[in-house]
Amino acid sequence: MPRKRKLLAQLSALQSNSSFPPFDALENLNTTPDGDSSSKSSKYFAIEKKNSSQLEADFFNQPCISLAKSFLGQILVRKLPDGRELWGRIVETEAYLGGEDEASHSKGGKQTQRNAAMFMKPGTLYVYQIYGIYFCVNVSSQGEGAAVLLRSLEPLQGLDAMRELRSASRKGPTKLLKDWQLCNGPSKLCQAFGIDKAFDQRDLTQDAAIWMVPGHDLPGEQDVVATTRIGIGSRGEWAQKPLRFYLRGNKFVSVVDKKMEREMAAMGHFSCS
Repeated sequence: MPRKRKLLAQLSALQSNSSFPPFDALENLNTTPDGDSSSKSSKYFAIEKKNSSQLEADFFNQPCISLAKSFLGQILVRKLPDGRELWGRIVETEAYLGGEDEASHSKGGKQTQRNAAMFMKPGTLYVYQIYGIYFCVNVSSQGEGAAVLLRSLEPLQGLDAMRELRSASRKGPTKLLKDWQLCNGPSKLCQAFGIDKAFDQRDLTQDAAIWMVPGHDLPGEQDVVATTRIGIGSRGEWAQKPLRFYLRGNKFVSVVDKKMEREMAAMGHFSCS
């Protein structure tokens, strides 16, 4: 079947399903597999739209490290009050294990009003503020006080709205952000997705404003880099543990560890590029 006819057939099927937001068919018809993404959607958008099933409780109910890896390639969806939907592919995460993890807000099993969400059922959002200005979003997992930080997203849909939200959060005149700059960091993605403290303790399996759907063509172990977490240099041996995970070769990752990538290549995990 010619490519345009095939895409039109996919579009017709998608629009007949009320669980999908409307989108411009011409954007998908004009996107080539090797072409640049438009300002509104990426080349993955038309494919990933078919994965309409929301991730359920069973997905989140797994150990912290396993969940951190399983998030890679999945899609975070945020529905704004005006009805627009923002879609982003998760490309970087960090695991915080609780208990003995010196970098975790719940180290030693300490439970406070601030970190209560870390002790709630898997799939609960834990949103906290840093520097009195920015927010970071985590998702609880199995394990007392364990949670996964969502560190970077690859924007897929609603990029113009993301730019608006990022711009509103920045002071003074600002340059137009490139696609890769929108969500390449935990506070940036919260700005771009309009996530603040009001989202703390929300359930990703039940909430009407934020949820996850399965990604398309999920990565294998050979595609995942495991390295140290960011910004926890004073946490002793825990600062050296490989509890940050990201998709190798993805330009939307916040911080790339070239040394670790070379070491993994030398061990045969993947070939050098």
